[in-house]
Amino acid sequence: MSDVTRILDRVQQGDAKAAEDLLPLVYQELRKLAAQKMALQPPGQTLQATALVHEAWLRLTADSQPSWNDRQHFFRAAAEAMRHVLVDRARVKESQKRGAGPFRVSLDEVDLATTTPPEILLVVDEALQALEREHPDKAELVKLRFYVGLNVTETAQTLGLSEKTIQRNWIHARAWLFREINRLMRT
Repeated sequence: MSDVTRILDRVQQGDAKAAEDLLPLVYQELRKLAAQKMALQPPGQTLQATALVHEAWLRLTADSQPSWNDRQHFFRAAAEAMRHVLVDRARVKESQKRGAGPFRVSLDEVDLATTTPPEILLVVDEALQALEREHPDKAELVKLRFYVGLNVTETAQTLGLSEKTIQRNWIHARAWLFREINRLMRT
């Protein structure tokens, strides 16, 4: 059992000090994932990996008694928190713009949500919500890959699936999202 899992067990039992112990372990792991992805991006990004991790952490711990069953559950919650942070930022940016015209979206080019223009992020989020209604497991996969930046191996470990299954589901999810995004852009 990992240190994170032990601390999450203590959080579940109501140990107030457990959250203090959890922060350094989880923060470093989340920051490392974000930093690896951000290192590949061009300089001058408006949202840095550190800020994304901090905002997601604040959302994760907003509940005075958070309940995460295990490491996998925690990282799923972190992916969802990052998604909400990024979508909220995109909505604010988009509301400040006027006259935005149609645009083309390629899921191959949309690598990390922090580098994605807000109008594309909003369309992707709307399509992801539709995917979640029809295929919640594939939507979870997309959140972990797109918003947290996990690779195939890390996603397989987090979801408890084989890498082959992750690769197969990733192909299906991307194709489904591509069709849905195209539909949304036509309306």
